[in-house]
Amino acid sequence: MSHLKEGAALDGRVFWPSIAVILGVTVPLIAFPDAGNAVINQMFAFATGKFGWLYLLSGLMTVVFLLWMAFGRYGNIRLGRKSDTPEFSYFSWVAMIFCGGIGIAIVNWAWVEPIYYFNGPPLNVAAHSREAAEWALTYGQFHWGLTPWAFYCLPALPIAYSMYVRRQPGVRLSVAARGVLGEKSNGWLGLTLDTVVVFGIVGGVGTSLGLAVPLVSTLAGDIFGIQQSFVFDMCVLALWTLMFGMSVWFGLSKGIKILSDINVYLAFALLLFAAAVGPTLVLINGWANSLGLMLNNFVHMSLWTDPVAKGTFPQDWTIFYWAWWIAYAPMMGLFVARISRGRTIKELILAELVWGSLGCWVFFAVWGGYSLDLQLSGALDVNAILSAQGIPAAVLAILKTMPFSTLVIGAFVLLCFVFLATTLDSAAYVLASVTSKELSGYEEPQRWLRIVWALLLAVIGIGLLKVGGLKAVQTSTIVVALPLIPVLGVLAWSLLRMIRSDLKHELGAREIVLEDAVTLALTPEPEAPHAAQVALATNPESRY
Repeated sequence: MSHLKEGAALDGRVFWPSIAVILGVTVPLIAFPDAGNAVINQMFAFATGKFGWLYLLSGLMTVVFLLWMAFGRYGNIRLGRKSDTPEFSYFSWVAMIFCGGIGIAIVNWAWVEPIYYFNGPPLNVAAHSREAAEWALTYGQFHWGLTPWAFYCLPALPIAYSMYVRRQPGVRLSVAARGVLGEKSNGWLGLTLDTVVVFGIVGGVGTSLGLAVPLVSTLAGDIFGIQQSFVFDMCVLALWTLMFGMSVWFGLSKGIKILSDINVYLAFALLLFAAAVGPTLVLINGWANSLGLMLNNFVHMSLWTDPVAKGTFPQDWTIFYWAWWIAYAPMMGLFVARISRGRTIKELILAELVWGSLGCWVFFAVWGGYSLDLQLSGALDVNAILSAQGIPAAVLAILKTMPFSTLVIGAFVLLCFVFLATTLDSAAYVLASVTSKELSGYEEPQRWLRIVWALLLAVIGIGLLKVGGLKAVQTSTIVVALPLIPVLGVLAWSLLRMIRSDLKHELGAREIVLEDAVTLALTPEPEAPHAAQVALATNPESRY
């Protein structure tokens, strides 16, 4: 693994407009929460109601495009030069991809999402029926499986290609889109794109904080006998800030990688424990059945809009989730591209689609299956607790059904801390990279800038928790996903144009070498070939 040096200083062209946009959205929400919520909810209803079909279609097309890339003629292209070896072991690389992309959301939703589906099932199935129970597990696998990870993976490919094959400076979406935008990526268009990306990352992290702080406060308060309050929430957030701040300070190899490795080991231990003390055979059978249902109905589920019955399930769940994943995709694309030097296109796609999906499926199979079995068997009325007291109380009640519940809750709190920290440090690292001047893929953003973004994320989280504005910021972030759909198309087009242009140049170089060889053979005293041609013939990569 090569030593990474710190890159260039702050790029005010991206940093200050991004701060202005963040403040321009959050300050009005704090000052006028009711009016701000109403406007944003109207925008969200318009985006998902009028363009829900576009979110769904883009999801299916993204999956198809990535499978074509992975198993087509471009799959073996290496994201780097021949001398570039992977920076991280395969395990650590996959761990960072998974932990950076999922965060605490899956720890929160894996327990309770199947219960929501059981009460309000898809496909016009009767609530609380046998079919509702089967689809409850299936839709959890679907909403956290192939399509979400495809959204995450798509931006990573052109960004990594731009950084490691073409060696273009700048860890930004605008640089990756240069294959289509050309020099416009350096102007206001590229600046706007990068600013929207920064806002989307901050909003996504705000969503994670909104899920995480109440959950951990409830669980930790139960262990230590402390009543949940704003002060206690701030203590929890301060500990989180210290953890992910230290991680982002130490950088990729000594901070983020180590924290991600710990995260995976701890999550696996808790999953294994739940599977062992729970109804193991029921969990295995439920997983096998739900995977079969999902794979058999994948296209139908991907495009189901419920046009006849006009139910709200597609808008409330699938379209909402697709918008959420799209809003988060630029952040994940930038982060995954940065850690994927030396990998092939096929390797990167399969790592995200296979290992990312499999990791989520295990969470829903074990934890989702465990909570659904409690509901079906009558051992615990999870639905009643969920309806009356909310998600944190429901998760706490589920954990208390396990042996050694106090230890389990303590380990679960630790997992929550590490899970969110791995997302927050990845976000702070990416934000620092985007707002740095022409950072290369072989450099890290300066430490002070990483810490600034870590503190900004914490301060924004405190402000929004205080006024209850996290839901509005989450919704506004998802609204941003609508214009990001064509951006994903531009990135896919840019990738193909860059690859085809480079392959064309390489083919041209080979023809020049062949022509020179024929000339040398037929001419008694040939002139020396042009130096550039010699360099290109001996090292085709020198064209970059």
